[in-house]
Amino acid sequence: MTKIAIYSTHAFEKPYLLTANQQRYELIFIEEALAADTAILAKGCKAIAVFTSDDVSAEVLKKLKDEEVSFVVTRSAGYDHIDLPVAQELGIRIANVPEYSPHAIGEHAVAMMLALDRHLIKSDKKVKRHDFTINDLIGFNLHYKTVGIIGTGRIGAVVCKILFGFGCRLLAYDIKQNEMLISKYGLQYVPLDQLCRESEVITLHTPLNEHTTYIINKENINIMKDGVMLINTSRGKLINTAEVVTALKSGKIGYLGMDVYEKEKPLFFHDYSKTGINDPILTELMEMDNVLITAHHAFLTNEALKNIADTTLDNIHCFILNQSNPRQIND
Repeated sequence: MTKIAIYSTHAFEKPYLLTANQQRYELIFIEEALAADTAILAKGCKAIAVFTSDDVSAEVLKKLKDEEVSFVVTRSAGYDHIDLPVAQELGIRIANVPEYSPHAIGEHAVAMMLALDRHLIKSDKKVKRHDFTINDLIGFNLHYKTVGIIGTGRIGAVVCKILFGFGCRLLAYDIKQNEMLISKYGLQYVPLDQLCRESEVITLHTPLNEHTTYIINKENINIMKDGVMLINTSRGKLINTAEVVTALKSGKIGYLGMDVYEKEKPLFFHDYSKTGINDPILTELMEMDNVLITAHHAFLTNEALKNIADTTLDNIHCFILNQSNPRQIND
C-alpha cells in the first residue's frame, strides 16, 4: 500500500483525513512540523501533506527529493510557505486546497467585527466578575458604516455578501474586479489610499506575496480614519504588526482583530499555558482591551475540515494515478 506522510497532524483533523482516505493509502501521521531535520520521516512515502506552519523551503524540498517524495499537497489555500521554483526544478508536483470553506473564514472575520464593536469579550469578563455596569461598553452600529475589503476572492466575496446584509457601504481594493459583487451588492472598487481614507472598518482577504507584504503599514495607517477597525484573517505579514501596535497606542487604530500573526509559526497550534511565551509584541497586544486575537482557527468548522480532508486526499489520488488536477499549482 502506498505510504503518505501527513506532517503537522492535529488531533482535530485526523478523523476527517482517515474518513477521506477510504483505506486507499497508508497514512503516516506525524505531529512534528516538516523541517530540514524531519524530512527523513517521509522516507518510503510517495507523497506528503503539509500545513501552513510547515517549512517547504528549497533545502527541505531537496531533502524530500532525496527520500524520493514526488508530490506535496498543502492542506491550505495559501502556498507561500512552499518554494515553487525549486519544486519545479526538482520535478516535485504541488497542489493546494483553493476552496474549502470561504464561509468559515468570512463569518469569522465578521464575528470579530461584532465582538469588537460591541465589546462582547469585555462585557463577558465583567459579568463573570459580577460587574453588571455598562458605562464602558458603548459600541457602534455596522449599519451604514463604510467597510473596506482588501481582496475580493472567494472569502472577500463572502464578507461582501454578509456586510451588504448589514447595510454597509462597501469599498474594495483588488487587482481584479468582480463584476457580480459590483452589480449585486453595490461594491465599489477604489485605489488603496482611498479605501484607507474612507473606511471605518478594514478587513484583509488577500494572499501574501511580494506585492501584499506589509500592505498595512505606517504610511497607510496615517491616512486612515481615527479609531478605524482593522481585521486580519488572511496572513500575518499583510500587516506590519509593530507599526499597528504604535497606532493602537495612539488611538489611530481603535480596534484590531487578528486570527493570524506574522511571527505565529513557533507559537500557534501549541500550548504555552504553563511556560508562557517570549514575544513582546504579541504579549503587548494580548494586554489591550481593544484587541481580539484568535489562534489561526478561522477555518476551523466541521464543513471546512471535511472539505480540506476530501480535497487533500483527492489531490494525492490524482497525482498517484497521474490524472489531471485543476488544483495543481505547478506543471
